[in-house]
Amino acid sequence: MRTVLVGGLVLALISTLAPAEPLAVKIGYVGRAEKKATISLIEAPPDNNGVAGAHLALEDNNTTGKFLNQHFSLEEVRIKEGDDPVAAISRLADHDISLFIVDLAADALLKVADAGRSRDLVFFNAGALDDRLREEDCRPNVIHTAPTRSMLADGLAQYLVVKRWRRWLLVVGSHEPDKLYADALRRAAARFGAKIVKERVFEDTGGARRTDSGLVQIQRQIPLFLQGAPDHDVLVAADESEVFASYLPYRTREPRPVAGSAGLVPKSWDAAHDQWGANQLQNRFIQMFSRRMTSLDGQAWTAARMIGEAAARVRSADPKAVSDYVTSPDFALAAFKGQKLTLRDWNLQLRQPILLADGRSIASVSPQDGFLHQFSVLDTLGFDRPETKCRLR
Repeated sequence: MRTVLVGGLVLALISTLAPAEPLAVKIGYVGRAEKKATISLIEAPPDNNGVAGAHLALEDNNTTGKFLNQHFSLEEVRIKEGDDPVAAISRLADHDISLFIVDLAADALLKVADAGRSRDLVFFNAGALDDRLREEDCRPNVIHTAPTRSMLADGLAQYLVVKRWRRWLLVVGSHEPDKLYADALRRAAARFGAKIVKERVFEDTGGARRTDSGLVQIQRQIPLFLQGAPDHDVLVAADESEVFASYLPYRTREPRPVAGSAGLVPKSWDAAHDQWGANQLQNRFIQMFSRRMTSLDGQAWTAARMIGEAAARVRSADPKAVSDYVTSPDFALAAFKGQKLTLRDWNLQLRQPILLADGRSIASVSPQDGFLHQFSVLDTLGFDRPETKCRLR
């Protein structure tokens, strides 16, 4: 009888000490299947653009998760043009996924956000730059790790004003994203004391971005296009559609620097960034994927790390608990950018410095010295609390 009793106690003790099943934190990644066309062959986006950054972050999350008995996994879906993004999200949600990193166009993101509210789904926007997603079209279940166009434009404008390059010749593409970026640049110029002396529109006539015999033609075309422009300090290009901006440097009529969509480019992340410990992150990424880290990779990495940080703090994969933590004053993320990143509670946009890259190195990082703010200097980039049109509900 005593033997049976002792044996029962041992079994009970073993059962008590046996590790429980790890908390499963499932993340969905929903991106666009079509790759953006580029002028430069070396800047063509890789097939795993964006999701690679999320996978690297999951490695970080799982390293911590071993000590907290948590396990992070990622399931990826790519949306083709014409596909229903809501159906794709629903399929993932049916597999118990309620936290999503998304790289979708603005309208598609709004559709999935609205459809997901009834299922308590939370979305981390890693791709769409549209200011309206954080302003008049903001949603309480969408958190933004991608910067806005206004943040990028303000970061660039601060630097140009510090350099006293205040007179801008603005060249705008003919597509809608180009016009939205131009709006942000106009706002930034007015905000920081620059002057747009002239605007020109570069019409996309549908020709090939790269041709075997195009170099001589381009070398002649660009000076003619800029002929008669008033005196200016810098040529600023708004060409998100990648039609003309990369043809501007070294081909202008006057010897002027180029900025915006080519030359000096404002970014959330760049492969040349190596300060504040970023070099070790860059090296780990290259080791894992045999390529360099893009802005979209960096934005997806940040989103996955935010989820990992929240799950570790609240010890839960519940989407509301995760969302409540990252939107609380307690949240801050170390992201190799010189200061901890926090969330703007009025529109759920992640505060972050903007890197100014020239293709080989980082020329500067904004906010620039001397641009002050009563709460955070990072709020000198983009729409500040008094300016916001967002009403989270």
